[in-house]
Amino acid sequence: MDRVVTFSRSRNDSDRLAVQPPLLLIRADASPEIGAGHVMRCLALAKVWQNTGGNIVCVMAESILALEDRLVHEGVHVKKISAAPGSQADAEQAIAEALRARARWIVVDGYRFAPAYVRSLKAAGLRTLFLDDDGRFDFYPADVVLNQNISANSLMYHQREASTRLLLGSDYVLLRPEFLAETQARERPATARRVLITMGGSDPDNVTRKALLALLQTKAKLEARIIVGAGNSWQDELQVLADQRREFELVKNPSNMAPLLRWADIAISGAGGTAWELAFLGVPAVVVALSQDQREIAEGLARNDVAVSLGWHANLSPEQIGDALHGLIDNQERRLAMSERGQKLVDGRGAERVVAFLQNSL
Repeated sequence: MDRVVTFSRSRNDSDRLAVQPPLLLIRADASPEIGAGHVMRCLALAKVWQNTGGNIVCVMAESILALEDRLVHEGVHVKKISAAPGSQADAEQAIAEALRARARWIVVDGYRFAPAYVRSLKAAGLRTLFLDDDGRFDFYPADVVLNQNISANSLMYHQREASTRLLLGSDYVLLRPEFLAETQARERPATARRVLITMGGSDPDNVTRKALLALLQTKAKLEARIIVGAGNSWQDELQVLADQRREFELVKNPSNMAPLLRWADIAISGAGGTAWELAFLGVPAVVVALSQDQREIAEGLARNDVAVSLGWHANLSPEQIGDALHGLIDNQERRLAMSERGQKLVDGRGAERVVAFLQNSL
């Protein structure tokens, strides 16, 4: 029988949180190549853990300086290790940090961490929560597997330990506190004017440029905010393009994304964690798969009419982005339906549910 954990959406979920949880250790990396998404969704989990009185240690082999500063500002203890990510030496150093901090749970987030890595952690007596997006590994030995995506299902994890628990689907979407603090009520104008572009913390393939060119080519009267993260190496080029319209603003490494997302009538976004933030805030989105794991997420969002999916970024032209955008600008009814479905899909209490489960499993 599949061990898929489900929760009813009750306000009593938070009552499950223990008063004094043990320390939680996170093993995740960030870089211009892999972006910041793994670390940022773990930060959402960390903030709930902190709110219950616990401490957080984040072990990193690679990081983006601005992101590392953000973690420290949020009260997370950052520990750097000198090992190839995902290697046995990496596992040994992470174990040493976990044992030193007396952590009983270690959260592992990243595609570099193969089953052998997780087995090493478990052999050291550590309970493991593994964050996954697409069921890519041939076996899942972790104590708990979390896949917050709309495409998640138990068949993706049929090769796992008999004791492995599964936390699957949008009930477990990890949202940071700044998004939960925003009101979900919003205006839905007859004609959309405000467009947001965001392609993650690094955007190594410069998909932002395609989206910005689409806006520059349109004849619609639009305001635009183009978000670039700290790991984005294309900022100068994008600034030159944005400067062609006085209604366009390039926003560099914002400390709080939530009000920027809420400002938008429509967003053009990668199909990663930002897609769930947009859904929670009720922002209709045009999504692009920026990595292989985002393909199924984008398709799932489109099937549920939460977003318009444009598929794989390399096959995409500015004209296609422009066409999708124009399909929403004057279609208030569809934008309203997308907004309502998104907010129904993501209630914002996923991190609470995950922390409650971990602490009740000690």
